[in-house]
Amino acid sequence: MINYISTRNPSHKVSSSRAILSGQAPDGGLYIPEHLEDIRCDYHDIISKDFRGMARAVWNIFFPDYGDALIEELVTRSYEGKFSAPEITPVVKVGGSHVLELYHGPTSAFKDVALSALPNLLTAARDMNDFRDEIMILTATSGDTGSAALCGFSDVPGTRIVVFYPHGGVSETQRLQMVTAPGSNTCACAIRGNFDDAQTGVKALFREIPHPVEGVSLSSANSINIGRLVPQVVYYFAAYSQLLASGEISDGDKVDYIVPTGNFGDIMAGYFALKMGLPVGRLVCASNRNDVLTEFLETGHYNRKRPFHKTTSPSMDILVSSNLERLLYYVCGAEHTAEYMKALSENGEYQITAEELAEITSVFAGVCADDDEGAAAIRDVFNREHYLMDTHTSIAWACMEKLDAGHAASGASEHGAASVVLSTASPYKFSRAVLEALGEELSESDEANMNRVHEVTGAPVPEGLAGIFSREVRHGDVIEISDMKDYVIGKSE
Repeated sequence: MINYISTRNPSHKVSSSRAILSGQAPDGGLYIPEHLEDIRCDYHDIISKDFRGMARAVWNIFFPDYGDALIEELVTRSYEGKFSAPEITPVVKVGGSHVLELYHGPTSAFKDVALSALPNLLTAARDMNDFRDEIMILTATSGDTGSAALCGFSDVPGTRIVVFYPHGGVSETQRLQMVTAPGSNTCACAIRGNFDDAQTGVKALFREIPHPVEGVSLSSANSINIGRLVPQVVYYFAAYSQLLASGEISDGDKVDYIVPTGNFGDIMAGYFALKMGLPVGRLVCASNRNDVLTEFLETGHYNRKRPFHKTTSPSMDILVSSNLERLLYYVCGAEHTAEYMKALSENGEYQITAEELAEITSVFAGVCADDDEGAAAIRDVFNREHYLMDTHTSIAWACMEKLDAGHAASGASEHGAASVVLSTASPYKFSRAVLEALGEELSESDEANMNRVHEVTGAPVPEGLAGIFSREVRHGDVIEISDMKDYVIGKSE
């Protein structure tokens, strides 16, 4: 049986279902498996299955107290009929590299893979732990988590959900997906601040008002919740399986994954896949102009005291990468992790040791690209391969090309690993920036820009995005950061 512990206090131990139910440890730490050896397996047992079979296998390893029969039921409920691609997360060859398309779910973003699962995992955990309170889901979003969470939890019995997003800090399409979200238990609210403000505010509420009113308890749909993170592990195995089946790699070959990330969750899932035994080469952390993770992976210095940039890849506009704390625990231990998190909270920065950095960079590399480099990647790849990327995927692609160019310039020998770029969203979620990258004339309307992208590229518009412009706006609140506590209490009554 796997115990889950807090990254800041390993003596605090809970079951997997309790970790999912709570979302965050009471000391502010994140839940992780106590021993990485407990998740070690023969990867062949996983990659021989279809996606749902892989999900069952991975979930059974991480969530053993659920049991085989319940997990089989939950996987079916999570993925049956919700994704437009039969593979769920298909791999597409683009030039000499590969793209793992993670956006074929109901809200056209990679978050659907996990947020189709989390509501089922959470409600089952509620029953398993004889939990009587109604669950209030609090979520901070930089764009895609919000719509996926609202969709996943819509009208789920025994739950309510409040999503906070930065006012003016998401694309118009992302905003419309949230403010038109259906469900009698859903709420989307803008805050006057950025994503880090929203995320910090949500974390504080877990400590200050874990029970905002009697009979209501807080939980999270962000990747701080281990039930959000583990379903993302599955598609690393799915990518490897597809590459093997297509003859692109041989069994045992290592694969590099280039991951556009701001909160370090998607790439942390890759680390878990590596520790499970999957042949992972490099995990490349691709950042936009908000390059706090690039600096950290180069120097060991994490410093959020820097200008915050609004970019064309808004889901990565993050300066406090919460999931990095999980990696710090496994490399640095609980004592150092708690010290680093205290320093980050109080001083806005921390410095890990040279030995700790060396261990991290034996697996991870950090590269960044700006808006112009991302736009060039969109244009060049479309012109050369007739393949259309969104603004986050293009940042990852540009970072991959920088790494390749660096190897060529230095004369360093390539280790021969196949490269997989994780594509985290449909280009139609960012149609204005995509259209601009292609050199086309822009309209004021996102709807007109979306239609123009389709005219120019022929890429199909996802069904879930096509109708958002005619839906009723149901959530129009905009509040100050300081009002988040009172807002949540009000929504709990």
